[in-house]
Amino acid sequence: MTSIIHSIESLNIWIGRAFGWCILILTLSVSYEVFVRYVLNSPTVWAFDMMVQMYGALFLMAGPYALAQDAHVRADVIHRLIPVRWQARIDFILYILFFFPGMLALFWFGWEIASDSWRYQEVSWNSPARIQIYFFKTLIPLAGGLLILQGISECMRCILAMKTSRWLPRMEDARETEELLKGQATKFGAE
Repeated sequence: MTSIIHSIESLNIWIGRAFGWCILILTLSVSYEVFVRYVLNSPTVWAFDMMVQMYGALFLMAGPYALAQDAHVRADVIHRLIPVRWQARIDFILYILFFFPGMLALFWFGWEIASDSWRYQEVSWNSPARIQIYFFKTLIPLAGGLLILQGISECMRCILAMKTSRWLPRMEDARETEELLKGQATKFGAE
């Protein structure tokens, strides 16, 4: 079961890292647009659509990554005070009752939206560039599918925690700056 959990997490971490490059593309396109608009007085017709699609792609594909890293927002005031087995039971029930129905709806209706967009060869009506958006809309069911897959991994993690009374360690990827600085302060304080 552990290998399945880590395989799913690895996939979502890899995809999250790949889509993380959207931040660089988004930053460069905004910088370019600001320069040509305010310095050269020659705005582009494509920059707004590109920024919307890069931000949307980043937002959609960050969900599975955040869930794989346990980096999503959680109200765990009481949750962290109860034993691990009860945490796992509560999480498992909440995944079944709330998470999976929501993600199945995202996948199902996202699939309908994306397939209609592909059928019509949908383009953006918000700008004169009229760029294709059916590629972008394909990310909606893809994100839903990856979230469902990660949800299955999380349920497996809950089952293991119910059996062993401890959480399976997460695959580490990015670290918060505060954690890194705290680790350095501890390291230097010990010397």
